Amino acid sequence: MTHNRVQAYYREQHADEPSVVRTPEDVDALIDALATGPEFENLAVLHSSERELLPSGFPDHEFMVGADGKRQVGVLSFMDEKNFVSLGSSGSNGGQVTYFVAENPTEFPATAEIPLALVRQAAKEFLFSGGRRPTCVQWQEPEIW
Repeated sequence: MTHNRVQAYYREQHADEPSVVRTPEDVDALIDALATGPEFENLAVLHSSERELLPSGFPDHEFMVGADGKRQVGVLSFMDEKNFVSLGSSGSNGGQVTYFVAENPTEFPATAEIPLALVRQAAKEFLFSGGRRPTCVQWQEPEIW
């Protein structure tokens, strides 16, 4: 299973040198870095090296993982042929939450927030499934994306 590899981008320096995630411990370290790091670096973009590239040379998918350590929640999004965001159980009255990749904001529906433990589980499933959309969470198609 050591051939599983995911590249993660969440800090400015990752544009040139992405963080590499290979093990469950690497996933935990990534989530911890997002949850306890700078406020404007709490969302990571992940690409699995086990999936095909598009003819353009870009990945055919994108998995985003966000973590809010203070509130112990996070968000997920998965994009390939369709766009999905995680679906939490909190009854939100609309609204949005904002997470940041290298200081660049991304808005999610407030209903996308899920417990941080589930964010960890989903990120590990993404790693070991070869880059498939995790099945351990419920998904919704966002209205605006």
